[in-house]
Amino acid sequence: MASLVVALERNRRLTARGRQLEKRLSETLGETAGKESGLGASADIDELQRRITLLEQHLADIKGQLDERTEELDAARAANRELTRALNRAR
Repeated sequence: MASLVVALERNRRLTARGRQLEKRLSETLGETAGKESGLGASADIDELQRRITLLEQHLADIKGQLDERTEELDAARAANRELTRALNRAR
């Protein structure tokens, strides 16, 4: 009788372990198939494309600001040169 109880318990443990391994294998195969098919990456790629577009727009805005400030700086330098010349002539 004791050997039957032991055998039943062993059978229960092995069945549970078999289910556990089947689940793990199924998940691993699913991940692998998703990666190989490219289906799992589309959301990531779409998000990265949106991020690239936003960063390109931001870069264009920053370049525009830099161009404006460069023009302002050039104008300020030209005005400074004229004022310096005017002061030097007045002396």
